[in-house]
Amino acid sequence: MSLARTWSVGLAGVHGALVEVEVDMSAGVPGVVLVGLPDAVVRQSVDRVRAAVVNAGASWPLRRVTIGLSPASMPKQGSGFDLALAAGVLAAAEVVPAGAVADLVLLGELGLDGTVRAIRGVLPAVLAARQAGHRQVVVPVGNADEAALVDGVTVLPASSLRELLAHLTGRALLEPHVRGVLPEPPPGPDLGDVVGQAVGRRAVEVAAAGGHHLFLAGPPGAGKTMLAERLPGLLPALDEQSALEVTAIHSVAGTLPSGAPLVTRPPFEAPHHSATMAALVGGGSGLIRPGALCRAHRGVLFLDESPEFPRAVLDTLRQPLERGSVTISRAAGSATFPCRAQLVLAANPCPCATAAGDAACTCSAAERRRYQSRLSGPLLDRIDLRVDLPPVTRASWLDGIEAPESSAVVAARVAAARATAQERMRGSGLTLNAQVPGRLLRERWVVPRSASRLAERALERGVLSVRGLDRVLRVAWTLADLAGRSVPGPEHVAEALGMRLQRVAA
Repeated sequence: MSLARTWSVGLAGVHGALVEVEVDMSAGVPGVVLVGLPDAVVRQSVDRVRAAVVNAGASWPLRRVTIGLSPASMPKQGSGFDLALAAGVLAAAEVVPAGAVADLVLLGELGLDGTVRAIRGVLPAVLAARQAGHRQVVVPVGNADEAALVDGVTVLPASSLRELLAHLTGRALLEPHVRGVLPEPPPGPDLGDVVGQAVGRRAVEVAAAGGHHLFLAGPPGAGKTMLAERLPGLLPALDEQSALEVTAIHSVAGTLPSGAPLVTRPPFEAPHHSATMAALVGGGSGLIRPGALCRAHRGVLFLDESPEFPRAVLDTLRQPLERGSVTISRAAGSATFPCRAQLVLAANPCPCATAAGDAACTCSAAERRRYQSRLSGPLLDRIDLRVDLPPVTRASWLDGIEAPESSAVVAARVAAARATAQERMRGSGLTLNAQVPGRLLRERWVVPRSASRLAERALERGVLSVRGLDRVLRVAWTLADLAGRSVPGPEHVAEALGMRLQRVAA
């Protein structure tokens, strides 16, 4: 009887968990028994691995093979265990030394011809391997740049099982991968393309400076989509920790840009209004994958034609937007994904959505109310900025005197305002005005009563909820940061209140 051990990594959400692969060979009827809660893909890997081993020039052992995946209580999903299973079987059969694979972490899917194919979730898997103390990982060549983002781990890229066998037997060692210079991401859309719409441009600047959610309403062609698409370009580039978080999410989702292993700019997600609840928030019948909200982590989630989304789908956003994370539970387990994204909603004023405005509208008052009521009050109560965009006039389109400010100019003001807020909130664990709890607004960063009197009257009249009042004060702090003021004044509270109540008044 012979026994061999090696390692691979399973995924639970965007976190990896080390899986010990044990292979035992004993006398008996030839066959393979795979235990440890494998899903259908892992069970089918036995046939892929057998064909790959034979086509790599080795012999499949004609003995009883028992393969255990530990911890046995954790569900194992996906095709990333193939390479570890092949190495474990060959080590148990004494084709390769057992010591060569004992501390090695192997990730990759095998083709029937023995080629090693790229898989999802390599970055969180390598992070988990490093945390567990492993210092060498074998990955597919297509995932080598992504794996090399993790410092302190030697990445050995393999293009085929034959190459891995040569490495393990010492005939031809795999060369450690050295990651090249990360390419610059292509430039995004520029805010200078948006003509007119001073109110909309002001709204996206305030949203970027404070991390506030935004609701844009207006007729077709008013610039709602253009403004939303340019919001990520106003946000600061992701720091190292945030970039790894976002990259891990996109790695698990399989949406990493080609040739760009590290996401360094805030992502932008714009799902179609036919998206399901699982597509928007996350889920799946097998491997739980992140939805559009999670893929927009540290960036922007844009829902165009938001009243066309099913109301139940939109309302699932309420709790994740407050918590900054979402936990998806299934019978086989659960997964938690970070989702601290800025939400931007866009809507037409009515179903017919004529560019000519109310004069040409054919909708009845009841139809307009039904259309606008598809966005629930509790969801809208979580939106800090609600802006009506008027149609773009001929003067602003054809006869503009000055060119609009570019994204670079506005982004510089946003960066300065964020730096002011971070300095004020140093030591609190907060970085954005939108994250400040209401209690701290009333105890630590108090807006003077002389400045907040207008908002307090709106609360007294029932126009604002208590949550709404807190959000008005947060926006007022952002406006003060943009203006270079140390404390919000009455004009900042008035502007913040106007940005919140504009849709209510409409």
